[in-house]
Amino acid sequence: MRLRTLLALLGVLLCHVGSDGQQSSAGERPNIVVILADDLGYSDLGCYGGEIETPNLDQLAAEGLRFTQCYNTARCWPTRAALLTGYYAQQVHRDALPRLGGGGGGQRQSWARLLPDFLRPHGYRSYHSGKWHIDGDVLTAGFDRSLNIRNQGNYFTAQGNALDDVPLTAPPDEAGYYATIATVDHAIQCLQHHAADHADQPFFQYIAFTAPHFPLHALPADIARYADKYLDGWDELRRQRFAKQQSLGLLRTPLSAVERDLGPPYDFADALRKLGPGEVNRPRAWDELTAQQQAFQAAKMSIHAAMVDRMDREIGRLLQQLKTMGAYDDTLILFASDNGASAEIMVRDGGHDPAAAPGSAATYLCLGPGFSSASNTPFRRHKTWVHEGGISTPLIVHWPAGIAARGELRTTPAHVIDVVPTILDLLEVEKPDHWEGEAIPPAPGRSLAPAFASDVVVERDALWWLHEGNRAVRLGDWKLVAAKGKPWELYDLRTDRAEAHNLATQLPDQAAKLEAQWNRQLAEFSSLAAKTATNSQRPRNASANRP
Repeated sequence: MRLRTLLALLGVLLCHVGSDGQQSSAGERPNIVVILADDLGYSDLGCYGGEIETPNLDQLAAEGLRFTQCYNTARCWPTRAALLTGYYAQQVHRDALPRLGGGGGGQRQSWARLLPDFLRPHGYRSYHSGKWHIDGDVLTAGFDRSLNIRNQGNYFTAQGNALDDVPLTAPPDEAGYYATIATVDHAIQCLQHHAADHADQPFFQYIAFTAPHFPLHALPADIARYADKYLDGWDELRRQRFAKQQSLGLLRTPLSAVERDLGPPYDFADALRKLGPGEVNRPRAWDELTAQQQAFQAAKMSIHAAMVDRMDREIGRLLQQLKTMGAYDDTLILFASDNGASAEIMVRDGGHDPAAAPGSAATYLCLGPGFSSASNTPFRRHKTWVHEGGISTPLIVHWPAGIAARGELRTTPAHVIDVVPTILDLLEVEKPDHWEGEAIPPAPGRSLAPAFASDVVVERDALWWLHEGNRAVRLGDWKLVAAKGKPWELYDLRTDRAEAHNLATQLPDQAAKLEAQWNRQLAEFSSLAAKTATNSQRPRNASANRP
């Protein structure tokens, strides 16, 4: 659907008045802001059922749309590749395929351009602030300015980060440094520079927070707002969040059962010794924990909440800058998460000092499977798995000048591969079919623009996942999913997004149909990736960025 058609359907006037009273043309191409959180659970935001204070994101949802069935790839780097290319990460060597390699060190093919390369010929300037975790440098990928938060092991230092792809050799005074604040400081500086020197051009801004990815580091004042809030435990928190989700009308599903024997996806046995007797690596029933364990786990969730709270506060500063520029109404804003909340437990980088205040720079804490289960309410499992808990993301879409709906839900299945085609469709930008003489293969994403106007289903063949042996395919409302080394499970997502009732043995023909679809797409992606198999190998100077 082209922009002219969309605007006609929505009844948007050719000229509109912005929230600051300035007049702008609705016929001009909008600015675009894509905000990506890291390891945020489906229910962490207030508007998706959470108790964490997220008034700015909640307001964007109230003024725009919430998609209830949007997906990512279950992991940091493949989601970023899919988000900015419009391809599944396996197609562009950014996640592994059997016998072909690929992953965090894989290099994209020359035709696998990022969104800024397609926007630049149409007058857009592009800015990046935050985590990168994509192969290659940022500016060579089409961005005009960048703050690359490469230090993902300590939120309180800028050591290791890069500005416009140049390493920071003399970081600024770090007495008050915090990565989430620094990310938005840079984003605002880019907007101010744009308003001063490029006001006649539209912009694309990509803001990729590291929060709330581990280590759980937060400002003391932010942690204090959630002190003792989670002492009732993860089981009660799941019940409370699910009840709120039901009142919001978000989902039709039962609440999944907690998998008490399912721990972190990777076993770091020494981490439990370093973290002390308060740590547990299974989501046991809360009343089975010792008082020390309950206090330790509740403190971790308080820090996680503080990180999400701070991210929302910083988003509020960004929104105020857009309003100051007179750009708020005619900026398309998308917010999502790169994967579900994480069950990981580990200690790395600077290690963990058990005597230090939880959440401070000397500590290294991870959320773990207990409160991760609550963050992913009502779904099963966590980051890295491709059950719903690992791949479901909030998707908030806000564009007052282009979307008439306010506070509505959209139930069509969606995926981060849809972001690029959606933006190009809305801007009436034709993606080239060749790049430097090389054919650009068809991309699997679909434009979500029709769903901006009304709650319609965006038609597609299927949605597909593979990550570290975990695999899934969704065809209509049917989903086939399997953990690594485990048999296929079949679910009817119309009534069972929680994946509670496995129908594989009852409906073997349906399961076989979906398995055939998964295998077809695996073969197609493998055939494409095999043409440039050397790109899938980790280069010797691969980025030190880690998930």
